[in-house]
Amino acid sequence: FFGAAGRRNMALHSARLSAVRTALGCRAYSAKWAEYKALPGGILFTPGPLTTSASVKQAMQVDWGSRDAKFISAVKAMRHKMLQVGNVHGADSGYTMIPMQGSGSMGIEAILGSTVPPNGKVLIIKNGAYGDRMQKICRRLGIATVFLEFPESQTPDLTAVEAAMVRHPEITTVAVVHCETTTGILNPIDKISELRRRHLPDAVYFVDAMSSFGGVPVDVAGLQIDYLCTSSNKCVQGVPGFSVIIANVHHLKQTEGWARSLCLDLLAQYSGLERSGQFNNTPPIQSIMAFKQALDEIEQEGWAEGRSRRYQANARVIVDGLKGLGFQTYLPEDDSFGWIILTFLAPTHPKWNFERFYTLLNDEGFVIYPGKLTEQDCFRIGCIGDLHPQDAQALVECVAATLDQMGIALK
Repeated sequence: FFGAAGRRNMALHSARLSAVRTALGCRAYSAKWAEYKALPGGILFTPGPLTTSASVKQAMQVDWGSRDAKFISAVKAMRHKMLQVGNVHGADSGYTMIPMQGSGSMGIEAILGSTVPPNGKVLIIKNGAYGDRMQKICRRLGIATVFLEFPESQTPDLTAVEAAMVRHPEITTVAVVHCETTTGILNPIDKISELRRRHLPDAVYFVDAMSSFGGVPVDVAGLQIDYLCTSSNKCVQGVPGFSVIIANVHHLKQTEGWARSLCLDLLAQYSGLERSGQFNNTPPIQSIMAFKQALDEIEQEGWAEGRSRRYQANARVIVDGLKGLGFQTYLPEDDSFGWIILTFLAPTHPKWNFERFYTLLNDEGFVIYPGKLTEQDCFRIGCIGDLHPQDAQALVECVAATLDQMGIALK
């Protein structure tokens, strides 16, 4: 597998690999490994950027002018179809989709910097690095916050959230991350929505659904979400280039003059798109055309519900397979255990070295993700993108072979 020595090593451990295959109910995937190894960048088991379909890649092969009528028409169609992912399409839905150039974090900054009033205050509910990033954005922009911090391994304590809402009636925005990519935990945005409606009915509800939207069904209108942000290179399975913002039009139109940035002015971007169909600044044309194709594909798969089923199947194969090899998940498998990205604790075996583990997998075409926890050594594996259960099975077998190559046997 890893050259002549690796093939001899795999022969010595064939019984172990056979047990893995039997547990997964699959055959040997050596042919699949050769496929992945042939890809210039391998196959990405990451939370985005991620592996895209051939047709999404193909959609980027044409050059379009930003003022071309066909491109403007494509942007309009993309905006409409993205609302269908959140089931808030239609002229009377009260929602709009606004693409904003740049990374997902720039979309987060656009929302916080444009929709919080000059004397507003944001309640930030944090249990990972991306809640912390919202706090940093607000601090840089001079926006007052109430910052609730919870352990990375747990969903927010709703009693503490409720107490903060009662104690701070001046809060104008409630902000939370849906799937905290630090660990993969799914936060209870439905229960937080109920608390906001009960105690802060006039406050805006902002959900960072960066890594979840399109892979986890979200009832935007039912949860009374005013602003939701994701990125073009997440569960819709496009490529990097812009963030995607779903906004409550009624509230957005009240934000005139609030923006703390020229280029990330959300209302100005919306107004330009509504007026002429054009961006205020140069649009990421190839990324948009790829995203339009990706939206056609998520529709064919059954929107977020259908895609969620495939991602969950991927996650099940990976969790069961790696547990069978002796790894442990960081999170307990309860209602908050997500299927977007999985966090595994690093083994305590004396021969464990993540850099070598990562490199050996990468050499065979499998790209995983380092950990992001503040207190524990770990690594992460994404389940999203153009990945299927057979790809997940191949990854598990490659992990087994890699452990053998490293001389590691986990209990």
